Amino acid sequence: MISTSQIEALSAAWAPEFIGIRRHLHAHPELSFQEHRTSAFIQEKLQGWNIPMRTGVAGTGVVALIRGNDPDRRIVALRADMDALPIPEANEIPYKSTEPGVMHACGHDVHTSCVLGAAKMLQELRGSWTGTVKLIFQPGEEKAPGGASLMIRDGALSDPRPSAILGMHVQPDLETGNLGFRGGKYMASADEIYITLRGKGGHAAAPHLTSDLILAASRIVVSLQQVISRDRDPFSPSVLSICAINGGNTTNVIPSEVKLMGTFRAMDEEWRTRAHELIRGIVQSGAREMGAEAEILIPPGYPCLYNDEKLTSRARELAAGLLGETRVQDTPMRMGSEDFAFYSREIPACFFRLGTGNREAGIGSGVHTPTFNIDERAIGIGMSTMAWLAAKI
Repeated sequence: MISTSQIEALSAAWAPEFIGIRRHLHAHPELSFQEHRTSAFIQEKLQGWNIPMRTGVAGTGVVALIRGNDPDRRIVALRADMDALPIPEANEIPYKSTEPGVMHACGHDVHTSCVLGAAKMLQELRGSWTGTVKLIFQPGEEKAPGGASLMIRDGALSDPRPSAILGMHVQPDLETGNLGFRGGKYMASADEIYITLRGKGGHAAAPHLTSDLILAASRIVVSLQQVISRDRDPFSPSVLSICAINGGNTTNVIPSEVKLMGTFRAMDEEWRTRAHELIRGIVQSGAREMGAEAEILIPPGYPCLYNDEKLTSRARELAAGLLGETRVQDTPMRMGSEDFAFYSREIPACFFRLGTGNREAGIGSGVHTPTFNIDERAIGIGMSTMAWLAAKI
């Protein structure tokens, strides 16, 4: 049977190697669905460790298998996302992004490095654990329709089908050395909202002869808050934010077209569907009241992420056995979204948090910011936790 001492020994010996891998990935980020060099790098590593793989899944995705003793007895998947964000890096570090305007500002370089580290550990110790571990290196987490949905479409959860899947995400406000778990509803759905208002424009001195789309847009934005303040189930958190209004270009002309964009987040799929209809109704009635027409698009986004409670409880228990009970914490619900949610709709899933902050060293900038970075001690913790959970859960 695999032991904590085996995991700890390999983590201590190999952490510097995977810190180096993380630095390489950080210096060479690639945007969603463009992760060609990253995918080739992952393939090279897996091939060097004699881990069989399937490539070209959802474009740049890689699916690999590590077989332990009695490989059909249990099958567990580990997922890592590979893409970066269109953010210029402001950190002055030796491994600063070499791609102008592109940065690993959400920690996917960390996720990939940790799952690669876990893969090498599991392959090295494959005579000490039972079952099969499926590795899923996924493109496009940051961009709709979400690489997870495309990986599933292309059979990442088939042949063989895992009975559970584990994923993790960096958390800069959680000190390095700690992990965060939450069973049940965990992260919100995310739907983009696109509204176009069209009507009669005209002179600003004669608004009564126009549809006054700026006023119509203003009323609609205010009215949409009714969806949150009055129509929502008070026990089901949700957020509706209109983040852009574009229309007009001068001081004395009322435009004939105004565009709005925003996002809707929810923790309940039934409420999510109902809210979409309420949003459409408010927009259409608001436009009609001003003598205008409205076009509204709410393309399907990421669903709610639900952590299987039994699996998450077991993962937390195992993590405490590896790291110590004081280093495993409860983490709150989040209105942020994650395309890992697509996996959680297919099979039991556990998505947990890896602490990467270090207040004393000044490391704590949030994800999606140009100064995001991590305390690199988190790499050894992340890879050992992933390997331990995959072998034991």
